[in-house]
Amino acid sequence: MSFVVEIQLLPLPQLNNAVGVDLGITTFATLSTGEKVDAPKPLKKRIGRLRRLSKNLSRKTRGSKRYEVARQHKAKLQAKLKDTRIDFLHKLSTKLIRENQAIILEDLNVSGMLKNRKLSRAISDLGWRQFRTFLEGKAEKYGREFRVISRWEPTSQTCSYCGFRGGKLDLSIREWICLNCETTHDRDVNAATNIKAAGGHSEAKNGRGGKRQTTAKVAASCEASTRQEFIQLNLFE
Repeated sequence: MSFVVEIQLLPLPQLNNAVGVDLGITTFATLSTGEKVDAPKPLKKRIGRLRRLSKNLSRKTRGSKRYEVARQHKAKLQAKLKDTRIDFLHKLSTKLIRENQAIILEDLNVSGMLKNRKLSRAISDLGWRQFRTFLEGKAEKYGREFRVISRWEPTSQTCSYCGFRGGKLDLSIREWICLNCETTHDRDVNAATNIKAAGGHSEAKNGRGGKRQTTAKVAASCEASTRQEFIQLNLFE
């Protein structure tokens, strides 16, 4: 059964802060404040048991009493996995709504990512899309701002301090040094800060915090902000 009801808006006290949220696989969410939130990943922890129950169910004769018992055991585990995931997403989304006036996310192509056979299970276990839905609904209910920036914004490639764009980074690179201002960045925190700035909530000087923004003509096109030679030279200087 389904019910359609009208809910009364319960606006929370106005705040002056905003937060950018970078979603990931290893770390579920990295906030522009520097905080990192790990997901419970219920499927990953219980994948072995789920496989055993599925194998046991496949051996039973459909329609038999033993088949029904095995089916219920598998269904209970799947329900537990779902409840664990939803409970985590509800608690995190409520925390962000209560502590921030504006929440900015990046528009991820989840359906496209699920086509990657190596990442599809991990992405499904996280529940990115459901998390976004929870934030949207709670922001409307409690009078908060919820914004989504374009997925094409180079949030991981751009220095959040000076605005220099260093180029595409491999997923294995978690920290990098900007060639322009020599600032060391945590990949996820830098992306979350850029997401916040792209949503119109930059607190740094000149929008980035640097004295100027380097144009593409100043930096050589062949340079990358994670060049090994650059990092090694700094170590010996």
